[in-house]
Amino acid sequence: MFLPLISVLCLVVVSAAAVLPPTNSHAHDDGNTWYHEFSHPPTHYSDETLLGWYQLSSVGSPTWSSAYPVSSPVASSLPVAWVNALNAAVAAGTIPNIPQTTMGANGAPTYPPGFDPTGPKSIPGDIWNAPDGVFASSFDDGPTQSTPTLIQFLQAQNDSTTHFMIGTSILNNPSQFQLAFNAGHDIAVHTWTHPYMTTLSNMDVLGQLGWTMQIIHNSTAGGCPNSGGLLTVFGLTTVIWNHDTTDWAQSSTGPIESAMTGFLASPKHPGLIILEHELTDVTVNGFIQAYPMIQQNGWNFVSLAQAVGNGSSYMNAQSSTGNVVPLGILLANQTTSATQTRLRLP
Repeated sequence: MFLPLISVLCLVVVSAAAVLPPTNSHAHDDGNTWYHEFSHPPTHYSDETLLGWYQLSSVGSPTWSSAYPVSSPVASSLPVAWVNALNAAVAAGTIPNIPQTTMGANGAPTYPPGFDPTGPKSIPGDIWNAPDGVFASSFDDGPTQSTPTLIQFLQAQNDSTTHFMIGTSILNNPSQFQLAFNAGHDIAVHTWTHPYMTTLSNMDVLGQLGWTMQIIHNSTAGGCPNSGGLLTVFGLTTVIWNHDTTDWAQSSTGPIESAMTGFLASPKHPGLIILEHELTDVTVNGFIQAYPMIQQNGWNFVSLAQAVGNGSSYMNAQSSTGNVVPLGILLANQTTSATQTRLRLP
């Protein structure tokens, strides 16, 4: 299966409370290729230690959707192999012991004394910056009804991007998910329901990342994303961003274009990783209208998953259009040569 990225390339199994949101972050809380050619479609995959011998079914079918939680995963119902891997990581001391935040009446989390949400937000291995001169493109919170507009536009430009997808959004928008994947775009992990991650327990984080990786794996003939969160359990890498358009908060495209104008006029060191969303027609069209400025300002437009790390989009595949090396989504079932999947946390 493909192992995707998660929008903050957070491939370390960490306490949810250990992942602090970046300052001014968006507040809504809402060497092989990775899949078999269509001439050789798999009927099932053999990660028996994960979910048993799972019979792949047509994406969007009732059988396909019945395999996944319809909302927030229930910790007591997680696959035993995931839980065992998490417990082993905790026992080994690779999971930081950080208290959870609590959700305040104003809808924002309250942090325990001594934990500063405005302090350093990354750890060694997190990805913040693109290579010099590179516009590393990605979009969060898909797939949505606006995803086809984004796909069609980028296809017309002969470009692709990385989609940090929400698991339940894949479940509810299977045709839009398939459109992105079949267009050769890169798929990465953005949690199952997009919660405030710092309010969750380790088990809750396990479900948020595990189920998103699983649905991507099972719906792409075995792709394993590189980005997601939990390094010591799922082998994911955390990808953050160095600029934020706040597009999700806008009711028109003007502020998005204005923010992009400033970012694109900046020096080419470091390269750009800009937080963008495929949530609505406003967020997508704001990008489309700013797109000509990318080349005009001398930036090299590259899908984020291919721009960072060793250039492989998946742990077990070079891109969305090649062969897949069979892998389980647990780190213990992945080869040491596998590329880490990308993850972006809300």
